[in-house]
This record gives sequence, C-alpha cells and structure tokens, in this order.
Amino acid sequence: MITHLLLAAASPIVHVNAALNSLAAVLLVLGYVLIKQRKEVAHKRVMLLAFAVSSAFLVCYLYYHYQVQHVKFTAEGVVRYVYYGILLSHVLLAVTVPFLALATIYFGHRALGCNQPASDDGPSPESLEASGRYRTKHRRLARITFPIWLYVSVTGVVVYVMLYHLWPPAGL
Repeated sequence: MITHLLLAAASPIVHVNAALNSLAAVLLVLGYVLIKQRKEVAHKRVMLLAFAVSSAFLVCYLYYHYQVQHVKFTAEGVVRYVYYGILLSHVLLAVTVPFLALATIYFGHRALGCNQPASDDGPSPESLEASGRYRTKHRRLARITFPIWLYVSVTGVVVYVMLYHLWPPAGL
C-alpha cells in the first residue's frame, strides 16, 4: 500500500514537498506549544527551523513547477470544486506567508534584544521599553501569521494527497 502511494506521483520531489509541508506544520504546532509553556528560546529555535523548512519547500516547489509547469486534476463532480476551493485559498494565503513570517521573526528577534549592544550595567530602560514594544508587535502579528502559515502547510499536504494519490493524473 505505502509503495503504491509513493509510486503514484510524477516526480520524487512532490513527496519531498509534502514531507516538508508536513514537517513545517508539526514544527509550527510545536512552536505554539513551546510559547504557551513560556519556553521562549526553544520556541525561537523551533520557529526558525519551521521557517527554514518552509523556505526549503518553496525552493523545491518552484523548481518542480519550473520543470513540470502544470499537473491536471482529474476528478470530476463536486470533489473538483472542493479541490479548486482548497487550492485557491492555499495559493492566495501562501503568497502572504513569507512576508508575514519574516516580519513576525523580525519583531520576535528584536523583542529578545538580539540587536542590543552588551553592557556591564545590564539593559538600559530604553532598550527594555523598545523590547516590550517589539514583543507586543510580535505577539499581534503572530496571532495572524500562525493560523495562516499552519493552514497553508496543512492544505499543501491535502492538495498533494488529492492530486497525486486520490485522483492521480493519467499516466502516473
């Protein structure tokens, strides 16, 4: 069964893409759990890893679609509308993820004082105030970024399963 599923796609890279999307989703949820547990350093590392995995996905995705151009969805009826509805929402939101993620990472980075010069006296009141402002911006933007990024990662896997396994293109 598993072998059949792995052989159903046109190129091995589609499996890599699905694995990267799946891993990104898991890392996003793990990052969310870590921040709820107030483990900021672990949260930061996991979220940066999620961004790296999503970036690797984007490179692989663009390479694959540069090579293949287009893969036709073969199912007919209601499922076709469901597929294209998921795909449309996925693509529209996916365009926003790199910008949202980069801005969220930037604010989180600044909130942790990563760009503050070291001082023997500790952080200045000004730097603590600035850090608090960046933390507020990070939290506000993360409340928007997280659900969009997670949705895009999960629906990427859903599109993959629908396109390559449930209704694979002819000739695969």
